[in-house]
Amino acid sequence: MPAFPGFPPEMPRFFKGLRANNNREWFQSNKEIFETKVKAPMIELVDQVNACLATFAPAYVTDPKKAIYRIYRDTRFSKDKTPYKDHIAASFAPAEGKGCAGALFFSASEESADIGGGFYMVEPETMLSIRSLLAGSHEEFRRLTGSKTFKTLLGPLRGEQLTRVPKGFAAGHPAEELLRHKQWYFYQSLDPAVATSSKLLGEIEKRFEVLAPLLDFMNAPLLALAKKQARAAKLLE
Repeated sequence: MPAFPGFPPEMPRFFKGLRANNNREWFQSNKEIFETKVKAPMIELVDQVNACLATFAPAYVTDPKKAIYRIYRDTRFSKDKTPYKDHIAASFAPAEGKGCAGALFFSASEESADIGGGFYMVEPETMLSIRSLLAGSHEEFRRLTGSKTFKTLLGPLRGEQLTRVPKGFAAGHPAEELLRHKQWYFYQSLDPAVATSSKLLGEIEKRFEVLAPLLDFMNAPLLALAKKQARAAKLLE
């Protein structure tokens, strides 16, 4: 399979136009461009990302139909009622941990190419499991994220934080700054020109390869719990 050449120039033009005309009429009149110049190349890119993942993180290989986010926004609980997202994105997570496991992620638009991963939408039960893991194994987290390569490719830990250590964990804990997080993710925004170049696949691959061991570490207790719950559910059938 030839290496992904980058998104065609119509992709950034499409999102620039959508950003200025985020309405159904404009989208419908430009839907063919979206399907052929944005979504179709994205499917090809996800296929090639999956081929890369198969060599170093096979658990994260994800069918493009499940990996690629819909362009339509869920506006039910948002003040922003614009109907369409201003980028195209995909995520890759272990199938057995759907809904709780950390994921690898990338997106592209006319403004940037964003690559990273971690835990963004975190349910309370998952949050407690992650904090318990970090409280007892924060040295491993720091080892996995402390290399020069990791910091260069993915930058600092991001995510919303509490002002104090959460209930159930001691103030002054050596992992206090990690425990205060409500989200744990890393990403780097690259120049938008990368998205339309043959460099994009390589930029995704090298960041995913560095990030995958961290997600394996943080996902381990969550996947173990998910498997335990699945076994229990089968016994009740």
